[in-house]
Amino acid sequence: MSHHEIIMKKDKKIALVAHDHKKRDLVEWAKYNRDLLAHHALYATGTTGTILEQELDIPINCLQSGPLGGDQQVGAKIASNEIDFLIFFWDPLEPLPHDPDVKALLRMAVVWNIPMACNRTSADFMISSPLMDEEYIRRVPDYNTYRTRRLNWQDDD
Repeated sequence: MSHHEIIMKKDKKIALVAHDHKKRDLVEWAKYNRDLLAHHALYATGTTGTILEQELDIPINCLQSGPLGGDQQVGAKIASNEIDFLIFFWDPLEPLPHDPDVKALLRMAVVWNIPMACNRTSADFMISSPLMDEEYIRRVPDYNTYRTRRLNWQDDD
């Protein structure tokens, strides 16, 4: 499959998402990294965004709560190149009614080849990378072949 390149600018568009039992971890991490996050465009789902905006005193683009469609909003922004980076502290031990949405969001991050941190350690490594504060060329599979493929049902004509 061929690829095309997407330039991630110096100031990234970062989505911050946390499940209920991980919100405290994300808020602590974000407070510790406030100065690093401050010059990036930040997006967050529901309650997480409201808490982060209060705690960090920096603007957060708040989306819907995860169970009300926020995870899907983040996924759509990833597919539209409106999110460069996903920090998603999710709880693998807690059953969630919107689990299919969570899996879809994780899938979008992989499909569109964006960096993703799912816990504090990976978030620490990624936020401290020199690549966070410079342009980066992200290679994404060229899905045009997939989009324009001839569907099997058309062969019956």
